[in-house]
Amino acid sequence: SSHAHSTAANPKPGWWEKFIGPGAPLDTDKYFVICTNILGSCYGSTGPSSLDPVSKQPYATSFPILTVEDMVRAQFRLLDNMGINKLFASVGSSLGGMQSLAAGVLFKDRVPRIISVSGCARSHPYSIAMRHTQRQALMADNNWHSTRGNYYGKMPPHSGMKLARQIATVTYRSGPEWEKRFGRQRADPGKPPALCPDFLIETYLDHAGEKWCLEYDANSLLYISKAMDIFDLGKDHQDAMVKRRQENAGKLQGAMTEQVPQDTCNLVLPEQPYEEKESSSDIMAGTATSSAASPVELSEDLVKGMAPLRDTPTLVMGVASDILFPAFQQREIAETLRKVGNRRITHVELGEDRSLFGHDTFLLDLEGVGGEIRRFLG
Repeated sequence: SSHAHSTAANPKPGWWEKFIGPGAPLDTDKYFVICTNILGSCYGSTGPSSLDPVSKQPYATSFPILTVEDMVRAQFRLLDNMGINKLFASVGSSLGGMQSLAAGVLFKDRVPRIISVSGCARSHPYSIAMRHTQRQALMADNNWHSTRGNYYGKMPPHSGMKLARQIATVTYRSGPEWEKRFGRQRADPGKPPALCPDFLIETYLDHAGEKWCLEYDANSLLYISKAMDIFDLGKDHQDAMVKRRQENAGKLQGAMTEQVPQDTCNLVLPEQPYEEKESSSDIMAGTATSSAASPVELSEDLVKGMAPLRDTPTLVMGVASDILFPAFQQREIAETLRKVGNRRITHVELGEDRSLFGHDTFLLDLEGVGGEIRRFLG
């Protein structure tokens, strides 16, 4: 959502309310702050729930697969329309942190500073697996499955959406925080245990899932989460994306009239299912289980892809308790930029002694996250 801060027209607190405003880390006495609805969302920008100009019906799952780079290009189209040639900084967290890095790569002359909080330069298997699980839970809802995502004007996939959000919420916070916050407390200790939400943590997840169902479009969740999975600033991936964009541009005229079958799928399964190899245990031998240990090696492909950021001052922030975007992913960004030759990297990692809020730290820690942003921007 673009509603990062309240306005006179909409006094409801925004999702980064305390971080934006006079005297705040993003000080509106100094800076003109722009926040957009990303491409694919259901809050105003074109997405799956938007009307197809040809059919006059919602795009639903005929909407094209998006990339983070598509979102960034749309944002810079907006800047062009506003007559803004150069930003002071591109600031983002989570998916926004991915967008900020992509903005610097795609528009290096227009982005003189970057702040990426709890983001990554490429999505890693664990994060992809968690988002895949959420999508599968959502699409298993019969209200989605029976309509192949074209549920508009009908019953939405409420149960699947709720379960997907509950899974997501588990990845947004941390076990130590919930230990302190909920412990093993039950909602009503006087009643016998039941299969319905019983522990306080269960009621919390139930509420989080139910609330989200009423605020967001299921297909937007599918498309945006897939865009996050696809994200990779490596040179090979970027080249492949450019080639695909060029091919699609050539097909665009015909695509306006072509009827795409709704019952087709381009999924190709391997002939043999994946099996654990005997050497699997050797892969992790000697690897610590904490987020302080990075299970990935520095990628030369990523170094080549992030070369445009060689001279861009960049703040990279990570959180040790983050299980969705583990701290090694932010460390990968910083180490890659140093390998590129960037000597203006500020890398900050908030340990568990400073934050137990996991991935959501960027929403909650005004002192830790906000303070670093303020210092970096000067």
